Parts: sequence; C-alpha cells; structure tokens
Amino acid sequence: MIEASLAQRGMWVTEQLTETGSAFHVPLVVRFGDDLDSAALLRACAALVRRHPALAGALREDGDRLVLVPGGRPSIESAEGELDDSLIREPFDLDKGPLSRFTLFGRTLLFVAHHVVFDGLSKEILLRDLASCYAQELEVSRAAAFWAERWNEPGETVVQGVPYTARHAGRALATEITLDPPAIAGLSRFEHLLAALHVLLRGYGNADVVTAIDLSTRTSDTHDTIGSFVTELPVASSPRPEQTFLEFATGLRATLREIYRHRAVPLAAAVPHLRPHAALTPVSVSYRRRTEPEPAFVGVTAEVDWTVFNHAVRGAVHLQCVDSASGLRISLRHLPEVDGPRLAADLAALVAADPGRALGELVGFETRTTSSPVVAEQAAPAAASELTEQVRQIWEEVLGISPVLDDDDIFDLGGHSLTITQIIARMDKRLGVKVELDDFFDNPTIAGVLAHAR
Repeated sequence: MIEASLAQRGMWVTEQLTETGSAFHVPLVVRFGDDLDSAALLRACAALVRRHPALAGALREDGDRLVLVPGGRPSIESAEGELDDSLIREPFDLDKGPLSRFTLFGRTLLFVAHHVVFDGLSKEILLRDLASCYAQELEVSRAAAFWAERWNEPGETVVQGVPYTARHAGRALATEITLDPPAIAGLSRFEHLLAALHVLLRGYGNADVVTAIDLSTRTSDTHDTIGSFVTELPVASSPRPEQTFLEFATGLRATLREIYRHRAVPLAAAVPHLRPHAALTPVSVSYRRRTEPEPAFVGVTAEVDWTVFNHAVRGAVHLQCVDSASGLRISLRHLPEVDGPRLAADLAALVAADPGRALGELVGFETRTTSSPVVAEQAAPAAASELTEQVRQIWEEVLGISPVLDDDDIFDLGGHSLTITQIIARMDKRLGVKVELDDFFDNPTIAGVLAHAR
C-alpha cells in the first residue's frame, strides 16, 4: 500500500462530495497504420499494466489514511466498429478500481485513466513503454512462428550405447579437461566444440541430434548487473556421413545464427504448454568466453576456479565451459553411469580432427534401434475409486474448473508449473500420495499421475 498524495486525496474528496462526471478522466487516442498486429498490441497493453501497477490500482480508506492498493486487472478489449467516445465518460470506481482501461477499435486504441493515477507526463511514459512492450510482443510472435516449425518435445539421447531421457537434476560425477581447439576459418571455438559434440552423439547412434545451449540475454543495460540473464534453447542437427566436418559445422553455425535472433524470448513464452524440467534436453552445453583480466586484489595473489563442480547435473550430461587465453576448460558433469573420461576423450579427438575429413570417417553411422515401449493391457472399465475422486477434487479446485476427466491433459486445461506444484503438494498433504514432478510432466492426466504415484 502507498499512501495517497495531497493531490490524490483532494481528487478523492471532490468525487465523494460533488458530481464530477468525467472531469478527472484522462483519455488518449492512438491511430495505427495498416501493419498493426492487433493481438500483439493487446498483449503489450497487458505487459504495460504489469510494468506500471498504478494503472491497476484503487484508492481506498485505511483507517484515517487514504492509500493506493491493487484494484484488479484493467479492461483490455477489442471492440467492433468506430471509436466510441462514450467510454471516455464511463465512470471509474475509485474504491474498487481498476482506474484505467484500454479498448481497440480496429486500428484505433482508446486509453482512459483516472487522473488520480495518471497525469499529463504519464502520457509520454505510457506511449514510450507501450511501444517498447509492443516491440517485445512482436519478438514473441516471431519466436513462436520460428519454434512452431522446429520444436518437438525431446526424446531419448543415446550416450555410449545407453538411451537417456533424464531431464531432471541429479547426483553426478565430473571429468575436467582443457582443450585448445585448432583454429578453423569461419567458426568460433564454441561452434567448433558444439559441432564436435553433435558429431559424437551421432556416432553414439542418434540419427537426429538435439542438445540444449545456454545463451546470455544480457543487454548494455544489464552488462554490469549481477543476476540471471540467461536462456536455454534447443539446437537440432542431422549429421550425414558424406559431409566433411567443416561442412557440417558451417551448417550448424547457420542454424545457431537463426536461433540467436530469438534468444531474447524464453522458449516457454514461444512454445505453448512447454513442460518445465531442470534440463531442456538430456545433453546440454553452457559456454562462456572470458576476455576480462583475472581479478586483482591489492597485496595478495588470487587464483580463481571458474568451473567449480556443484556435485549435480541437469539431465544426463552437461558441459560447463569457460574459454580464456589459458585454454578451453570443460567441466563435464554426468550421471554416475556415464563413462566421463571416455566421453571426454571421444570429444577431444573430434575437436582435434581434420575438418576436411568426412564425418563417416570420423564416427560410425549406425543408428541405434530401440524396441517399442511395452504397453500394459488395459483393464476393463471399473467404477472410479475413492482415491481417484479425491485426486479429481484437488485438480478441480486448483484449476478452478469442473469436471476434470481422468484423461484430460492438465496443459490443455490451462495448467502450468505452479498449478502442478500446488496439486502435488495438496495430494501429499491431504492424501499421503506422492508423485515426482517429472512423472507428472510426462503423464499429465489424473489417470497418468495415479499410475506413477506412490
């Protein structure tokens, strides 16, 4: 709560004691051209409200004080026909809020706010930030179109003859190596390393290779700010035996350049119903090139270990890489059953390989065949158990909808990671039923969850 200013208090008192009509309403009209993306503009209006919560506020008495409090989401709507200026005169409820509204008539946006939360200079700020939010929403739209053609929920990745689907975080071992990749014209050291990793995974039997990479989202504004400015995006390839390493790596570089254009948009914002995991894929890479000098402490020497092992891994294998003048240092974190030293040696050999050699000469191209999953025979339909009904009740109260059927996918019902966390917690607390987060994501129905519960 924020205590109202004297000016706000004065407007509030005036409205309580006199009939002011729309005297304190501040309208703004913006007419856009033919290229307007209406859906993106409406999303931008919602983002603008999140950036400026006063637009969603209310003015309420708190004892002998008058305070600004949250008042609910402003109306953000698309309307038929021409601009209707009667909406300018439509009253606001100061006590309940919200104190602003947005209406889009074709390509004309009408914004109205109460003067108690909006002044003349606020118009400049609103338009500046609305333009910024609109640009961001256009980026989201472009990223959504990009990933719609490329995204598939990752399956298993074969490493050393063993298929892994692990995308959770678990106990791990680490193998530390330092490489000095030979320079290849047209490739960065990161692109060289990632190409070698993809070729290695092809050699392990993966016809279609998918890894995840961590990408920085820092801008000039956040360059010197401590925080988490990173996103994780998938990189897919299909190495062919007749390609030379250089040809394959050059193609992978082009793929990366396409992905980089959408790095500012989190994958979860571009892909509907993305199921969150600790790792996007079973094998992932984090790479950072250090160009800054080593930190200097007055009067004492200091040696920094930039890749300290945290005794865990996200997925089955993760390469934590720091590249500097002293070499490319890789902390290869892996599940205990993965042969880390062998994996490191295989990767190092490919990094050092002649880029003019064909991939078929560098690795084997046999594709590992996997048997179809065994499907349990379906039992005859039976009356829903008491436990099923108790679980259903929890789903319905968390989701706020009814009925929820046994085979309804929670993501199709509008569920997300927070929803799932709440359901898991309530099932455990009320019913003593425990289910792992990964099992829930992989089997997001009542029937699927109960089949994996304990």
